[in-house]
Amino acid sequence: MRTSLAFLGILSLPLITGCQVSPSKTVSGAGIGAGAGALGGAAIGSASGNTGSGALIGAASGAAVGALVGLTQEMKERAQQDRLAQERAYQQEIARRRQEEARRQEQLDEELAIAQGFRITDAELNDAQRRLDETNSRLAELKAEREWALSRKKTLDETEEKVASELAEIARLEAELAALRGDLPSDTPDSP
Repeated sequence: MRTSLAFLGILSLPLITGCQVSPSKTVSGAGIGAGAGALGGAAIGSASGNTGSGALIGAASGAAVGALVGLTQEMKERAQQDRLAQERAYQQEIARRRQEEARRQEQLDEELAIAQGFRITDAELNDAQRRLDETNSRLAELKAEREWALSRKKTLDETEEKVASELAEIARLEAELAALRGDLPSDTPDSP
């Protein structure tokens, strides 16, 4: 029993000390498997009266199984990382090609514009400038006409509002003065 406890202590030492560098999945799987196998082997060995041998056999078989499980996990993770790296590289390549294509297209557009510029005559330029001047002039006229119409509408609205306000004030003052003078309503007969 002492042999198996000492063996378990040695196997669990890396797990307890907490190494600075995390072990690979294969190593940690082997360690965990060895510990579990040693415990299982010691339990089986104690039933047959050979605890130390059972612990060693259990530790060896547990380490092998744990290492195999850990190695499988590592391989899956590496395959996943490789796939992600390839996908990232593919996306970067696509982005690079698109940028290159856009740069080429800009260059072609510029070359086409230069070629067209050589074929433009002075008469075409003068005609385009004349049309621009006419367009600017017409636009300015329409904007001025619009502002004139808006100004007239605003003036009319303000005038009508002022007339309505003053008519209300006239009616109020007439009623107030009539009450102060003691005027009777006009529908009553005058006494002689």
